[in-house]
Amino acid sequence: MSLSDQIMSDMKQAMKDKDKIRLNTVRMIKSALMNEKIKLGHDLNPDEELTVLNREKKQREESIDEFVKAKRDDLIDSTKKELEVVESYMPKQLSKDELDKIISETVEEVGAKGKSDFGKVMKALMPKIKGRADGKQASELVRNHLN
Repeated sequence: MSLSDQIMSDMKQAMKDKDKIRLNTVRMIKSALMNEKIKLGHDLNPDEELTVLNREKKQREESIDEFVKAKRDDLIDSTKKELEVVESYMPKQLSKDELDKIISETVEEVGAKGKSDFGKVMKALMPKIKGRADGKQASELVRNHLN
């Protein structure tokens, strides 16, 4: 089942269940996917869909950080629920050990010797972990490997 089909199915189910947060979040995801489709001028491939989902996830994570700073507990809870909905459409996240293994392989593959090769390693690594790991965590682990 494609992501679009899954979203439509989930939207119908959320309407039946009267789950407003899930329904609104699924609608936002659908809207973001449609906007991206219009912007690019063609149907989205899975990689492009993942990019949109990552953007939606990141927006919600940043919103939660801002709400925590502003002590807005009411908004924190609803945004966390939205984040869970967005994450449900994303691929399974890599564990730290799995990510560490992929980074080790990439460092060897690129032939990185030190900190100056950080960019080369990240450039080779990001397509491998796209959507399955946090970029900040990955860059931190790459730095540790190169030290």
